Amino acid sequence: MPILAIDQGTTSSRAVVFSDALERVADAQQEFAQHYPRPGWVEHDPADLWASVAATARAAVERAGNPTLAAIGITNQRETTVVWDRRTGRTVHNAIVWQDRRTAELCARLKEAGHEPAVAAATGLLLDPYFSATKIAWILDEVDGARAAAEAGHLAFGTVDSYLIWQLTGGRAHVTDATNAARTMLYDIRAGRWSEDLCALFRVPAAMLPEVRDSAAEFGLTRADLFGREIPILGVAGDQQAATVGQACFAPGMIKATYGTGCFALLNTGAEAVASGNRLLTTIAYQLGGRPTYALEGSIFIAGAVVQWLRDGLGLIREAGETAALSARADPAQEVIMVPAFTGLGAPWWEPEARGAIFGLTRATGPAELARAALESVAFQTRDLTEAMRRDWPALSESVLRVDGGMTRSDAAMQGLADLLGAPVDRPADPETTVRGAAWLAALTAGLADGPEAAQAGWKCQRRFEPATDAAARDARYARWTRAVQATIAMV
Repeated sequence: MPILAIDQGTTSSRAVVFSDALERVADAQQEFAQHYPRPGWVEHDPADLWASVAATARAAVERAGNPTLAAIGITNQRETTVVWDRRTGRTVHNAIVWQDRRTAELCARLKEAGHEPAVAAATGLLLDPYFSATKIAWILDEVDGARAAAEAGHLAFGTVDSYLIWQLTGGRAHVTDATNAARTMLYDIRAGRWSEDLCALFRVPAAMLPEVRDSAAEFGLTRADLFGREIPILGVAGDQQAATVGQACFAPGMIKATYGTGCFALLNTGAEAVASGNRLLTTIAYQLGGRPTYALEGSIFIAGAVVQWLRDGLGLIREAGETAALSARADPAQEVIMVPAFTGLGAPWWEPEARGAIFGLTRATGPAELARAALESVAFQTRDLTEAMRRDWPALSESVLRVDGGMTRSDAAMQGLADLLGAPVDRPADPETTVRGAAWLAALTAGLADGPEAAQAGWKCQRRFEPATDAAARDARYARWTRAVQATIAMV
């Protein structure tokens, strides 16, 4: 019996029907509006999220011939915060997106008060506007009557997976999985429960929080009117964790990087929650059978979004696929560095107030040089993450980087990444690893998939990119990047 996998992302929603052998049968995708009320603020209308998911799910099922579905798996943009009224199902404010920086001042005050060590010890996260806790607090403080309603037990909080499950089940289930809970800054990842101390610190009533389950578990039954019958939701994971599963990174030391709007690299550390000494995040990679597997994570806020900026902001290209060809025409003598800190800098810098900068401009600089600098900025940021991971996990020096996401379709970009990292880069045969991970989790719960070992054995590489530049050249380029980032931060 087929599996329906829902991938609710930052700029679009997608649904894919997989066969019981996890082969893609049909899919549908739909973009939705982005809202920028102020500089550094990013919002979604939750109605758009739900409407696009419902529309793409129905379309994918119809294109697959309306089969009888065995289960649904869900993967989602993480940290994005939705608050709704349990009595009506209506949201009290737009969803505040993970990229949003409006709570930077609150995070700074909490840091100055000395709270970051305790937050990091419990959650593995740093005090940053990226995560959900301060977003929830902002909604409760800024929306009239919201705090009183929350304290009376009338409001529910959820990351996008929880909100979608609420909608899919007609309000019968308020649940999430451990990977999404781990991104809220309210969940103790070692104790495996919501933290009363953190709820008190961020002034979030515990009654708002969903029940936390394994990534492969029962999350409720859909409304019968959606697909003609009730369908069990049997797998949930945040998008980067779903990609980790889809890339079969089940062994400690394995690392994947996903290139979408941002870039997120996860290093599997097994049963050990490794505390980073290099400002990486400690998080849950997936949780099966009640046992969490942990990871070190580096988060880059702007990856594919820099190509969107070339297209939509500057008008240098008509579609993203033109970037590599334009970049190839760049003058090799020009050394233009672009730091795309449009919404601040993520790991390992964590500077929410930084903004984008370009260095090395000359009268001869043109679209080709800017395109090359944009693509190189993604590779440079990836090296930032892998350098930090090597210091936290020395065995990583021998690791291969498994990559996925839209940008990985470019051979030139992936070769440039391998050259700058000085390490092999593997592109999988199936690049849609995020949605595949959600399908695998649901199939595992439904008894249609074997365990992690079988998934790891079945993973296939489409192409390996080996580094082709010498160490001195790539290190010199990386040193220029580091100076550019430091100069950008100095402007804050």
